[in-house]
Amino acid sequence: MQTTTTSVEQSMYGCDIEAYKASVRRSITYRFTGGNMVVAGLMSDAQELMAMGQTETARQYLNRAKAILFDIMDGKMSAGAEVK
Repeated sequence: MQTTTTSVEQSMYGCDIEAYKASVRRSITYRFTGGNMVVAGLMSDAQELMAMGQTETARQYLNRAKAILFDIMDGKMSAGAEVK
């Protein structure tokens, strides 16, 4: 069953989403500006990818942004800066 989950995650996100979210939590952007800025960055990247015709990768970036938003809504990630 793990292979199915991994292949579904790969299709949806283009990566292991839990490992990706862990790397976001360690990032300077997240620590100093918060999850909302990470989401904004992913959305900007998705726009650029769409402009270049890379709609599948853009879709994956938007799914990553949604995963982070859901973690913010569930209290698992911070919307604002952790370091002030």
